[in-house]
Order: sequence, then structure tokens, then C-alpha cells
Amino acid sequence: MTAEHPVGDLTGKFDDEDYPAYSMGHAAEILGVRQAFLRSLDAAKLLTPQRSEGGHRRYSRYQLRIAARAHELVAAGTALDAACRIIILEDQLAEARRINTELQHHRDNRTVSPPE
Repeated sequence: MTAEHPVGDLTGKFDDEDYPAYSMGHAAEILGVRQAFLRSLDAAKLLTPQRSEGGHRRYSRYQLRIAARAHELVAAGTALDAACRIIILEDQLAEARRINTELQHHRDNRTVSPPE
């Protein structure tokens, strides 16, 4: 490692779900789909991959999971637009559940405190 890129700066990227580490070709290979499928998810606005300096699409692990779910639904006969809507709703539900759990945890921590 050079002084410009110490190891500590890179280790966070290994765990970052949103780091755009995968090229379109690699993402398609991992998912077992054609690159055209990934472009269709971009056109449908389900995924908005980041772009490299050369303009090539770059995908994160989170986006690969979304694309895998879309492929699963489409392979089961769901239309692409319906699959996108399902995934958006599933994502919103997961976020609402996460917030609910966090609020319940916060409430429980407040009610457990002994009275003064």
C-alpha cells in the first residue's frame, strides 16, 4: 500500500453494501443474466448504477440483490414493471419494519429506566 491509500481507507469499502464494485459484465455473470436485463432495470428506474469515469455502469452488492430479486420474479412470469413495483414495496416494508423495531427498542429502553 502507498501512503496515499493506507489499508484503513480501503477496508470500509469491503463491507460497504453501496460501493459500486461490479462492472456490468461481472454483475451479469454473478447473477446469471444478460447485460440487457440489467439495462432494462436501469431503464425501469429500479436500479441507478453509478458510472465509472469512462461512463460504464458500476453496481453495488445491494443493487445486485435487487437485480437478483427482479430476475427471480421475472423468471416466475411476473411482468418487469410489476416486478419493479413489488420490489419497491418490499423495500419500503423492510424499511418500515426496521424503523418500527428501532422505535420499539427506544421506547423499551425509556420505560425500563427506574423512577427517580
